[in-house]
Amino acid sequence: MSIRHGLLALLERGPRYGSQLRTEFESRTGSTWPLNVGQVYTTLSRLERDGLVVQDGEDDQGHALYSISDDGRTELRAWFETPVDRSSPPRDELAIKLAMAVGAPGVDIRAVIQSQRHHTVKAMQDYTRLKAQALTDVPANRDEVAWLLVLEQLIFQAEAEARWLDHCESRLVRLAEAAATEPAASTPSRAAARTTSRPRSRR
Repeated sequence: MSIRHGLLALLERGPRYGSQLRTEFESRTGSTWPLNVGQVYTTLSRLERDGLVVQDGEDDQGHALYSISDDGRTELRAWFETPVDRSSPPRDELAIKLAMAVGAPGVDIRAVIQSQRHHTVKAMQDYTRLKAQALTDVPANRDEVAWLLVLEQLIFQAEAEARWLDHCESRLVRLAEAAATEPAASTPSRAAARTTSRPRSRR
């Protein structure tokens, strides 16, 4: 999640102070990725260092305001126009867990899959319920529309994860069945092994 570019997008709407940016960021994303104020101000300091935002005085309550610079707008436009890079995917804890569970002693990988599937399906049901509540009325503003988009992405992601878990379980079943039908590897008898390994006498 690019907090850096998210803050630039919010600042393009006008000057903001730190806690205001945090509130608007969480409102736009439905608090899916909560921020703390320290994280926001650290990012603002880096943006200011890079010339992408500038301090713009204070509001009536004495909050330090930040505004996006021309370079910041150029950076933001480039971010919107550039596809998200999928060539270096982030680490996925579930994929790592299943990869490590394969063949791990004492681990029932099918139980791991079933436990995760239960959790994933429940999360998908919760997201779907939230979506139904959000659609009770037509979204009234851009924040509600943005939250709906994020929510639908979470639903699609959960659906894909559930299908992937089904696939993993099916693959494991097929591998187990194939292993059960393979003939046991024949091992030579000890006598035969001794005969084979005995050196020939010279005449």
